Amino acid sequence: MTDDTPDIGVLADDLEDLKAIVQGFASQLEHNTKRVDRLVSDGPSEGGQDNDGAGAKDKPKTPPFILWLPTDKYAAELTALAAWVRDLLAPTYLGEVSSSSPWCASWWEHPAAVARLHAVWLAWQELTNPETCGLTGPSVWHRDHLDPMLSQLRASDGPFAGCMTNPDRTQHTVLPTPPVAPLPAASVTT
Repeated sequence: MTDDTPDIGVLADDLEDLKAIVQGFASQLEHNTKRVDRLVSDGPSEGGQDNDGAGAKDKPKTPPFILWLPTDKYAAELTALAAWVRDLLAPTYLGEVSSSSPWCASWWEHPAAVARLHAVWLAWQELTNPETCGLTGPSVWHRDHLDPMLSQLRASDGPFAGCMTNPDRTQHTVLPTPPVAPLPAASVTT
């Protein structure tokens, strides 16, 4: 006659495996619940209808274009952006200042620089967030956002063309805006 009684060590291992599986399910449930809650809170208004009773139209979410924000919102975004530029971008990615790679310590006075830096910062926020980016988010951010932005921003003919090209000599010049002629009256149709 054989004894079918399992070894206590095997039972303990099986119990630990079952605990890990249950914990994994609980974690996944919590993650899915948060996603559903976020979808519900971002979804259409009550009953899927607008205030006029018509069906809700999905408006595409668009990031704010910083240069068009109202003054108070612009100031708040610029303050947050400045901290990111100071604490992450400048010490990690800017490298040496030279005639082929200028920089401006007063970058916020160049609208084209503000717009480009803000756009790359928004992308950084999304692509470094584990809930939205996946494992390749940071790589995508470097390839698709940071590198092209830095190439344009620090080009010898970019927004900082009249600014610092030597780290020992601070220089700041906001380039003049090119003139734009008004549209001839005959070209305007109503």
